[in-house]
Amino acid sequence: MTLALFVWLAAGGAGRAHAQARANPRTIGQDELRAFDQYVERAVRDWNVPGLAIALVHGDSMIFARGYGVREVGRPDRVDEHTRFAIGSTTKAMTTAAVAMLIDEGKLSWDDRVIEYIPELRLYDPYATRELTVRDLLTHRTGLPGTDFYWGAAGYTIEEMIPRLEHVEPVASFRTQWIYQNVVYALAGELVERVSGRPWHEFVRERIFVPLGMNETEPLDGDILQKPNVVSPHNARGDSLFVVPQRSVDNVASVGSVWSSVADMSKWMRFMLDSARVNGRPLIQPETFREIVTPEVRAPLSIYTSLELVKPYALMYALGWFVHDFDGDIVWMHTGSINGLSAIVGLLPRHRFGVVVLVNRDHAELRHALMYRAFDLARGTVGRDWSTDVRRLLETEARRAAQTVSSPAPASLPLAAYAGSYSHPGYADLQVRLDGNTLRARVNDGPEYPLTHQSHDAFRAAAPGGSGGYTLVFDPDGLGGVSGVRMSGILFRRVDAGR
Repeated sequence: MTLALFVWLAAGGAGRAHAQARANPRTIGQDELRAFDQYVERAVRDWNVPGLAIALVHGDSMIFARGYGVREVGRPDRVDEHTRFAIGSTTKAMTTAAVAMLIDEGKLSWDDRVIEYIPELRLYDPYATRELTVRDLLTHRTGLPGTDFYWGAAGYTIEEMIPRLEHVEPVASFRTQWIYQNVVYALAGELVERVSGRPWHEFVRERIFVPLGMNETEPLDGDILQKPNVVSPHNARGDSLFVVPQRSVDNVASVGSVWSSVADMSKWMRFMLDSARVNGRPLIQPETFREIVTPEVRAPLSIYTSLELVKPYALMYALGWFVHDFDGDIVWMHTGSINGLSAIVGLLPRHRFGVVVLVNRDHAELRHALMYRAFDLARGTVGRDWSTDVRRLLETEARRAAQTVSSPAPASLPLAAYAGSYSHPGYADLQVRLDGNTLRARVNDGPEYPLTHQSHDAFRAAAPGGSGGYTLVFDPDGLGGVSGVRMSGILFRRVDAGR
């Protein structure tokens, strides 16, 4: 398969594939669905997830939807198909759809320069500032490293993030590599607001959720707090599951703040599989829709361990969707991961088939196994035990990683030497103080975390319960002091007078 053929299959052939699927749909029998139900139930136990919901769509119908397990460990409330979970970064495709609607109205173009709408935006590279387009925002190809620190540890608003981007040095040349970048993607949500005159969350609710009948879906974390039938996020320590705090991403809402149920997400999948139509009426014009699912940039296969089993020709990124081949078929998919919650949406456009899996455990990679098992069901090729194979692959990877970890080395300096004030103009101020025999770190005015020594000059700042936090690696100055500290590869220079 050539790359050109891959791109044609992914987008250019999509319309013909839909027509073929309508003309010759495969019937998935009730016995097959009962067997699938039993398979999911076993997998939920094997993977030790608190709760999970899954739905399958085929053609114009939701053919299967069920919940498994509980909404919160220690409580009896069961998960069902109407239980709300965070869908994380699968929100990005909804933001792309919102942009597409504005393009159809003549208010935007995929290749418009972003500074025409956000004139205060400056990037480290003046050329990138001038040439950055709407398409660039949606494809993660600016060359900037991840800056999740902005909306996580620092808690900045999008208005505070924009001027800081000028200080973020790229790690790759503009438009040469795929590097996941939530903050840059969030600029697309800012564009929706500036061009439409409506906040992003209002726009997607009125233009997407209402027409699709997604009545159980909320666009913001803050909207979910008082709703019924909502899961709690969980993490694990060994085999023990525990609840972790809900992490808000409302300050970058357009990249991952939506909460939904599998019943509602089935409506979103049918919308996508019908080329953005609702009851035969297009909400996005066909030529605009084709742009959404046309691959733009190659992504590394290493980002999803399960692809070692799939062995695709390529993993590409379109506009808010990953695209890869699967034994002759094209897949449109995306994952979502938010602090104790996991999601995946996978579509087989040729079969007009989709699967959504929502889980209330952090990075529950069972989602990938169930997606591919569902794809086998749609294609009539059930046979591989994806749950067992993906689990064994991850266990092997974990053993390999453990073997490469050397024994921790002691800190090279007394604890007092690490205490001080550090700063980076594009990121934040960082305070480290010594409290008895414990170092404590604070970013700006955020919470103060105790530091746990890892090895050499590396310390981990973790919130209570092990949820969230960051790793700090201090740079000794060779004179018994510290010149700076690195967080996520970013150097914060020491700004106080201490050594």
